[in-house]
Amino acid sequence: MRHEAIYATHPNVKMIDDTAGAFDANGNQVTLDESLVSAKQAELEATYTAKQYQRDRAVAYPSIADQLDQIYHEGIDAWKETIAAVKAEYPKP
Repeated sequence: MRHEAIYATHPNVKMIDDTAGAFDANGNQVTLDESLVSAKQAELEATYTAKQYQRDRAVAYPSIADQLDQIYHEGIDAWKETIAAVKAEYPKP
């Protein structure tokens, strides 16, 4: 997430080399404001952590084909129960 933070806080940066630094479109090295980068990185990490439930749900939901099959064979109410169970297991914070 450090690279994302650098790009977000320094729009003139076009390339990052972990050992050499950050560079603009002309290949000139860009001096980074580490306080801005650190603050943005913390913000990005907090956002990522807050959305863990979304990633968990995405894996737990049946495939779209299985969901449609369930609706066809068992009805919409059975499908709603399946979805509600996943949402209950991985609630929003």
